[in-house]
Amino acid sequence: MSQRHDNEPQSGSRERLLIVCPGRGTYNAAEWGTLNRLAGGSEWLARFDARRREAGMPTLTALDGEMPFRQSLHGRGEHAAPLIYACAWADLLAIDRERYEVVAVTGNSMGWYIALTAAGALGPDEALHLIGSMGLRMQETLAGGQVIYPWVDENWRPDWTLRRELLALLERIHGREGVELHLSIDLGGMLVFGGNEAGLARLTESLPPRERFPLRLHQHAAFHTPLQEGVKREARRALANLPLRSPEVPMIDGRGHVWTPWSTDPQALWDYTLGEQLVAPYDFTAAIRVGVREFAPDRIVIPGPGATLGGATAQALIQLGWQGWADKTAFQRGQAEEPRLLCMGLAEQREWLLSRRASLPA
Repeated sequence: MSQRHDNEPQSGSRERLLIVCPGRGTYNAAEWGTLNRLAGGSEWLARFDARRREAGMPTLTALDGEMPFRQSLHGRGEHAAPLIYACAWADLLAIDRERYEVVAVTGNSMGWYIALTAAGALGPDEALHLIGSMGLRMQETLAGGQVIYPWVDENWRPDWTLRRELLALLERIHGREGVELHLSIDLGGMLVFGGNEAGLARLTESLPPRERFPLRLHQHAAFHTPLQEGVKREARRALANLPLRSPEVPMIDGRGHVWTPWSTDPQALWDYTLGEQLVAPYDFTAAIRVGVREFAPDRIVIPGPGATLGGATAQALIQLGWQGWADKTAFQRGQAEEPRLLCMGLAEQREWLLSRRASLPA
């Protein structure tokens, strides 16, 4: 990893970025208007809007501007997922590739689909089709739901005993009297559980209240669990011709597996994306661990909208001791000295990233 601590790179060099793409739950009332502000009038957004019209859906431009934010509307999968993707895509296009080298791309949950596009394994229009299709299928089915609960303390220090207890609780609850409960996402210092209503109710009753947790994620199905087998079957049929190709930069999936430009089999990538990825736990923490250890980025960048993924990413990095971060206090101190984790959904961090220009030889 680079040991430079100045704010500008050496002449002719590019800083190394790990891109972490956001998933569901990142576009909320506070983010309404983001897309029009960043990409209004762009050719690609007009193209996305045209595709939405053809499908008989409100355009992204209208959802983000003309239609006042309503969680019951904007939170639906067929709207929320494309809005998140479009906001992230606007941020990705804004990154100065003369100043920065993207060394790897990953994402959380739905962010895997955005990562496919960010890495060049899928074209932007085809990604809109994939993301919109999957969002609609998940919404129409809404098989099960998700509950999130932290296993780190208030200063984001890992409590490994609590983590083991939570996973043991899951094992005790699952399979009893029609109860289904699974690990859905390993999300930094939090565990996301997916299950049927009986499983989520039993889990919620068993977890000690802690601030706003346990937290039920509204309009979220039991993503990355066997409850999505029906969605998987339909998606594989409907998206059989999804034109995936080898990525231009490495991608890290929800197992921590790396898909490289020189070794990726597009058929295997399709099979994972529309197969295991949908019905098995998504290990976001492992993806961050592999990204840091294998690609030694100078900075980690999370495209918008919002910044809710920043905390989970920081918690995963604290577990690794990245940049010497041992807890939330150390993370905040380090960020104040020089930001190494940048959320583009935060205006000041986006501006910091984009205002820095390459210092290239004449």
